[in-house]
Amino acid sequence: MNRTDARTALTDLLFTPGLDLDQAADRHFAPDYRQRTDGDWADRTEFLTHIAHLRKVIANGSVTVHEELVAGDHYADRHTVDVTKTDGSTVRMEVYLFAEFAPDGRFRRIEETTLMLNGAEEDRNLGSAR
Repeated sequence: MNRTDARTALTDLLFTPGLDLDQAADRHFAPDYRQRTDGDWADRTEFLTHIAHLRKVIANGSVTVHEELVAGDHYADRHTVDVTKTDGSTVRMEVYLFAEFAPDGRFRRIEETTLMLNGAEEDRNLGSAR
């Protein structure tokens, strides 16, 4: 089975501008996908609204995975996301992520906590901004 991972999913969603958002989401997220970021739940539609917003404010960036673990249908990682926004400012977030895979290897559920390492105060909610 081919499973997704956080780096590949985020790269397709945020840092591959020519890739249609729905196509990117279908590659990595099951139809019943839901996500909790810093305590706030979002269903797949709300999550995609969040990603569409980020695509408007992020010019480019990268994901660095520091630790990653797969056990059965569970996935966990600690990664850093570095972004340059369209206004030229930069943000660096560290993310602690726990996930469950659907049987087809896409994410069914992600629960994550974000920690802003660098950026302006108004970027603190970048992980859940819509």
